Amino acid sequence: MAERRVAVVTGPTSGIGRWIALGLARAGLRTVLVARHPGRGEATRAWIAERVVGAETELVVADLALLSEARAAASRIAAAHPRVAVLVNNAGVFTERRRVTAEGHEMVLTVNHLAPFVLTRALADALRGGAPSRIVNVGSAASDKARLDLDDLEGARHWAPGRAYGQSKLALMMATFGWAERLAGTGVTANIVHPGLVATNIAKVPGPIGFVWMLGMPFMLRPRRGADTPLHVALAPELEAVSGRYFKRRREAEPNPLARDEALRGRLWAETERLCGTS
Repeated sequence: MAERRVAVVTGPTSGIGRWIALGLARAGLRTVLVARHPGRGEATRAWIAERVVGAETELVVADLALLSEARAAASRIAAAHPRVAVLVNNAGVFTERRRVTAEGHEMVLTVNHLAPFVLTRALADALRGGAPSRIVNVGSAASDKARLDLDDLEGARHWAPGRAYGQSKLALMMATFGWAERLAGTGVTANIVHPGLVATNIAKVPGPIGFVWMLGMPFMLRPRRGADTPLHVALAPELEAVSGRYFKRRREAEPNPLARDEALRGRLWAETERLCGTS
């Protein structure tokens, strides 16, 4: 029997991440779940096993708010799986106030941009080994009108919830396009998707923002539907060679013009490497 191809997905224990993991398992991939909570990770494995006969899943526990744990998780995955077919960087966070991780980084930028960068870099050889393979980053339409302050990416001088979130997703988009360029010709593609406005717990935070989010949830997409576009970009045969694109509702969309600025992308890449300690 041929060995199953391997998919890696972050943030798989709730929201669209759980449905992405299920979709990857249904497609026959051995699915590696990168989750912060062991109990919730095992519960997700059991949930998938109930729905997919013969599903192969495994759990890697890591808190992606800590870059050291992101690196360690990627190292474990690469050691166990030298060929990875799909990497879905789905984990994300929104906070109502500026928070700093135990490593001294601003939380929103870390989880939404720095951790995916660290994971992708550490798994790049495995992705090349598994080619044709795909990187799918879960972005947000919040990036569409966002601005980028390279001198204050972590918001030490100016921070606001929406601004920090939008900037982090714009940075993720720009890094996605950067990976597409750097991996061109290797059989590895890199794309970013907006899953839609999905009723998840991401903005269930204290204060007015959380209150408004709760009021709006009944009118949002269910997580199962929110997983549709990420899964399409991860699995559709016709997208095997498509790279460096932004997708909404399964269709290519126009990104924030800043994301197409090569010089700005280069500066962001250098600053990201500095923040991640990899420059």
